Amino acid sequence: MKPLSVRTDKFRESLIRRMTRISYECGAINLSQGFPDFDPPKAIMDRLAQVAYEGPHQYPITWGAKNMRQALAKKQSHFMGLDLDPEENVLITVGGTEAMVCAMMALCDPGDKVAVFSPFFENYIAEIIMSGAEPIYIPLVPPAFNFDPERLEDAFRQGAKALILCNPSNPCGKVFTREELQVIADLAIKYDAYVVTDEVYEHIIYEPHKHTYIATLPGMWERTVSCGSLSKTYHITGWRIGYVIAPKHIEDRCKQIHDFTTVGAASPLMEAIVTGLEFPLTYYKELQDQYQHMKDVFVGGLKNLGIPYSDPQGAYYVMVDIGPYCKNDDIAFCEWMAREVGVAAVPGCTFFKEDVHTMARFHFAKKDETLYEALERLSTLKNKLK
Repeated sequence: MKPLSVRTDKFRESLIRRMTRISYECGAINLSQGFPDFDPPKAIMDRLAQVAYEGPHQYPITWGAKNMRQALAKKQSHFMGLDLDPEENVLITVGGTEAMVCAMMALCDPGDKVAVFSPFFENYIAEIIMSGAEPIYIPLVPPAFNFDPERLEDAFRQGAKALILCNPSNPCGKVFTREELQVIADLAIKYDAYVVTDEVYEHIIYEPHKHTYIATLPGMWERTVSCGSLSKTYHITGWRIGYVIAPKHIEDRCKQIHDFTTVGAASPLMEAIVTGLEFPLTYYKELQDQYQHMKDVFVGGLKNLGIPYSDPQGAYYVMVDIGPYCKNDDIAFCEWMAREVGVAAVPGCTFFKEDVHTMARFHFAKKDETLYEALERLSTLKNKLK
């Protein structure tokens, strides 16, 4: 038989989803795939119950229900400091992943090059491959995960048409400073390149760090595609509601791609989430406080156990140094830890272009009792390795 697609032959299994499957098989606490074990806000669930009987249940407007786009444009206009038009600048997608796919396919042709920071969310490389482009990697150097501006400029010298920027970063929790973003913006303008942002953790930031939208920097609106998701902000990762915010000429192309791939996001879920988009601003402060508490519990517990880690500035992940416990095989170690210790994490190698096998990503979007139980199990780690 004729061979299958050469392009998709480059794909590899998601280690994040693999570790979730293993955690289910062996009953481990799943600190690998980043979803909470607590419910969405009650007001959203109550509205969803109403929508189950009231509708809508049929196809939506392809680029998103009008009332949802209006509510999202109002919310994001406030936080981004931009005047967003819900008809021209907003597209609702099936999760943040589809938003990124639409952005990459709208911007890139086969043979183009795309710069991406390493470590990176593993989906980015698949999205680059699907668009026919080739990645150029710029290292973020632990423990602070800073980048060398010269290395970044070299990626643009090599012809990078776009840069993928995850801010706050999954997996390392880095929040890019305004000064760092200005360096990126200056280079994007100098080399006439686009920036595709993944900002799904925009509201999960730890003091004293602040989130800055690169699209708001001078000269960047017209060359930035802002991708987001409601999954993390409202604890609804299974609803798969994301969005693209961009200037009209880019948004129109994203809409075309979206129309011929997923057609539209789920009508009842878009209707229900309008309730969340209209929450008062106090909700987002309470969200930060909630995640600050979870971070303090888990990261504080790691510190007490003497397990080395890099302190996250945002998002809800922590990169842990597993070098003292494993011999350069992070995949085997994480599988062993899930089965023998009862805690599942993601092997760090899936996030790095560099040859890194001594790190693992844990997430802490869990109830207190879940985090304390995970820490209790991790306290047995050293003894089990003897």
